[in-house]
Amino acid sequence: MKLNVNGIEHDIDAPPDMPLLWALRDLIHLTGTKFGCGIAQCGACTVHVDGSPRRACVTPVSTLEGKKILTIEGLSKDGSHPVQRAWAEIDVVQCGYCQSGQIMSAAALLAKIPAPSDTDIDQALSGNICRCGTYPRIRAAVKRAAELGAGHAVAAAPSDLPSMLLPSVTVPARTA
Repeated sequence: MKLNVNGIEHDIDAPPDMPLLWALRDLIHLTGTKFGCGIAQCGACTVHVDGSPRRACVTPVSTLEGKKILTIEGLSKDGSHPVQRAWAEIDVVQCGYCQSGQIMSAAALLAKIPAPSDTDIDQALSGNICRCGTYPRIRAAVKRAAELGAGHAVAAAPSDLPSMLLPSVTVPARTA
């Protein structure tokens, strides 16, 4: 089958039920998308499919022919995407494991809502778990990315953002 990943057509030999995550990591050798839980609950594997955030760990490759897949590697080749720049400016990363999924969810949010409120940010990123608890820095980075113009950086705004968020995880309120 053929998968369009980051604008490049890849011919892959995979069983139809293979999760996209493993096709990306093992067959296409893009390792920025992380395995966290394998059951779509942590968000570490978030990618965009036709502009909408999707959990790669539970998305069968057979459902993706003819669709455009965007991974963290495709967001920008040099880290210049506004969300990536904001993440670096705010120094969000602690262990870093969840960050590719966090960044992909933030980019999808900003494509849909260019100037999100705290509530918008908390809701959109509620399905992305950070073991290190960097939620206040994540929220600050999303706001900084909005200032940098990230809302215009992803071509297709997600149409079903809330459906991707299940199950929901409460993000702690920002503290001073």
